[in-house]
Amino acid sequence: MPLSIESQRAESAYHVFDSLCTLTAVLELDGSVLFANAALENALGLSRRMLEGSDFSEHFVDPALLHKAMDGARVQDYAALRFEASLRRQAKEAIPMQVIVSIAEGSGHVLLEMSPLEQQVRQDREERLIEQTQAHKELIRNLAHEIKNPLGGIRGAAQLLEMDLESPEMREYTQVIVHEADRLQSLVDRLLAPHRHPHLVGDVNIHEVCERVRSLVLVEYPQGLSVRRDYDTSIPEFRGDRAQLIQAVLNIVQNAAQALSARIVQGDACITLRTRVARQVTFGKQRYRLALELHVIDNGPGVPETIRDRIFYPLVSGRDGGSGLGLTLAQTFVQRHDGLIECDSQPGCTDFRILIPLP
Repeated sequence: MPLSIESQRAESAYHVFDSLCTLTAVLELDGSVLFANAALENALGLSRRMLEGSDFSEHFVDPALLHKAMDGARVQDYAALRFEASLRRQAKEAIPMQVIVSIAEGSGHVLLEMSPLEQQVRQDREERLIEQTQAHKELIRNLAHEIKNPLGGIRGAAQLLEMDLESPEMREYTQVIVHEADRLQSLVDRLLAPHRHPHLVGDVNIHEVCERVRSLVLVEYPQGLSVRRDYDTSIPEFRGDRAQLIQAVLNIVQNAAQALSARIVQGDACITLRTRVARQVTFGKQRYRLALELHVIDNGPGVPETIRDRIFYPLVSGRDGGSGLGLTLAQTFVQRHDGLIECDSQPGCTDFRILIPLP
């Protein structure tokens, strides 16, 4: 059936919503669908033509929720209304959604925006992670500079004192001071490393990065550990800092290898490097048409639950003797590429996912 003139105008006016990953519908005040974007078509398994003109409340498990929202819209009782509901799908389970209903000014239409609750939780978590990472970077940089100057004075004073001591036993004490000062200086240098290294941009092939990391790790763990490849070779090159990306991936893989120590002894430790292209993804408050997904998956015991939400914080480590800087530096280097690292962990499977926008 041909579209009405009004529907044709709406489709022309609202086609910009097709670029959103949020499920979006434009409704008449009676609740009928004037426009549905591509994301909503995909989620419901129905074409735009089938949705247009239908009563959208039929797609809710509890239609009364939308009826109430539309009643308020008709009398302009609110500017925007937010609630949770479940959306029906063709031959699939309903999806819990966060729904935002707002009135499109000057058009007499109602805008319906829906995001899966899981996606909303993920976006909130990503935003918190980015904000926390930035705050920790500033804190660490300032703290490291404050430590560095008096540390040099302590080391110099210990060396001068050692020159005036004749007793070998007493010199041992000054040598301990110098040694510990050097150890702290090394830690400070590592804390400041991301801020000292320039961002050298060039063409990066992610599989060359993976192969470099794989060869380094297998040299360190020649027995008991296998590093499997699962590559999508169609992934294009992108602009980035190859050295920083190698370091970021290496830190994650080495972290996984250290967690696999028991399985390495048994001879069945496994790390998988998997690359894929993600389409129409949102992370770091930005939506990208294409993004690289690099997974580092291991069959270890998993990240301890007590630190699972803090593993990218500086100085947080799940093993004795760990500095707690490897994952922090990895996150910093990936964020320099407008990307993000996420972690999903359970006993027997830990998956670190690196997301980086592609051209």
